Amino acid sequence: MTPEELQSARDRTVPDVVAGGLRVLFCGINPSLMTGATGHHFAHPGNRFWPVLHRSGFTPRQLQPAEQAELLRYGLGITNVVARATARADELSAEEFREGGQILAAKVELLRPQWLAVVGVTAYRTAFGRRTARIGPQDHTIGDARVWALPNPSGLNAHWTAQTMAEEYGRLLACVDHDTGTPDVLDVPAGLDVSTGLTEDR
Repeated sequence: MTPEELQSARDRTVPDVVAGGLRVLFCGINPSLMTGATGHHFAHPGNRFWPVLHRSGFTPRQLQPAEQAELLRYGLGITNVVARATARADELSAEEFREGGQILAAKVELLRPQWLAVVGVTAYRTAFGRRTARIGPQDHTIGDARVWALPNPSGLNAHWTAQTMAEEYGRLLACVDHDTGTPDVLDVPAGLDVSTGLTEDR
């Protein structure tokens, strides 16, 4: 993919991978330019989301970004705090994070996942005003959904290796399996606009 093609993806939005009643809704910070260009979440080659998801036991094999719809078979989905694609997360303003948190909360209340897993504790702190939040389960709930802050799988996050990330993701999986057992995935409600979490006619 050329630099020009990547730059043309700036500010583009990418549809969520969602359904009602998910076991876990994973929430990224915002789409990268590669994700914006391809339409596939966590598509940057340096991003470790897909290998970590497999290593932790969430998926039986490592999925490719283009196979993202397969997540629904396992009761998993993907959304973002902020919808627009940028080259780096630090291009986003605190106000965008707060607005994104409000949209995300409405989406979670509508879709009713059992867990919301935000992959980036700094984004979680800013979006929901939880300044002292740390990696792990939170005392914050959204509707009936419990919240877990996970390490950001970006290759720029040098504090975490793929293995230590997989261990933390595995802690979440152990709680999910304890609570839910076999995945039970429902269809997305008719007319759902997953970019806003609101219903509209199409």
